[in-house]
Amino acid sequence: MSSIITGEAVVLELRPASFAARALGLLLDVLVNIVLFILILIMISSLWNEVDEAAMGAIVLVSVVFCFVMLPVAIETVTRGLSLGKLAAGLRIVRDDGGAIRFRHAVIRGLTGFIEIYLTFGGLAIAVALFNDKSKRLGDVLAGTYSLRRRVPAEPALPLFVPPHLRSWVAFADIGRIPDGSARRAVQFMRQAGRMAPASRIGMAASLATEIAVHVAPAPPPGTYPEDYLAAVLAERREREMNRLVTARERSNKIGQRLHRLPYARDNK
Repeated sequence: MSSIITGEAVVLELRPASFAARALGLLLDVLVNIVLFILILIMISSLWNEVDEAAMGAIVLVSVVFCFVMLPVAIETVTRGLSLGKLAAGLRIVRDDGGAIRFRHAVIRGLTGFIEIYLTFGGLAIAVALFNDKSKRLGDVLAGTYSLRRRVPAEPALPLFVPPHLRSWVAFADIGRIPDGSARRAVQFMRQAGRMAPASRIGMAASLATEIAVHVAPAPPPGTYPEDYLAAVLAERREREMNRLVTARERSNKIGQRLHRLPYARDNK
């Protein structure tokens, strides 16, 4: 998984496609292009006896360029990185910064792809992808793109709750200054705590509790277990954030209702 920091300082967790998924999507795209090329050859086969050899060669060359270069470039440009094979494999081509690709990215990928996929029978694409951490082929390296997994299983909601012996403390604690990065690491730990070894679980809980305690006041009651401390802080933080969002939405709805009223409405009785 790769992390990308946007201009708004938001961390995006993106999952590059595996080599097998990329190979499946590419194979499907190649099969579609080959079938389309064969259909075009069948359609123009009736012209073999009507035009000379040079004209027929030009028609075949145009068909090759259309099926294996122009059409893939047009599809990726219009769909912002999708194709039939990528839809089936759950993939999308994106820029290295996570944004949607543009025409120039699709052109570089299309022209390079004709060489590394069709002229070398996929050997060059496979060789480059095997030695790349994001399974990039040569066209991706030159265009500054990679394949992203679109269908990622959603994580179940984390059932956080405040332990009974910490409710009175956490209700008055100041937890609004916890950095988002620290809170995110604590949530990930709580998700994986049940699958961790006991020694690692205790050590990680103590480390995260120490990191978060710098931003929480007052200190918890003496003898509080680090994992109970994390659960209480995270649950209360989520509850306060939810209440804040609900209050902001209600305030926005009230302002919207006031703005949509007619200030000088007349009674038509």
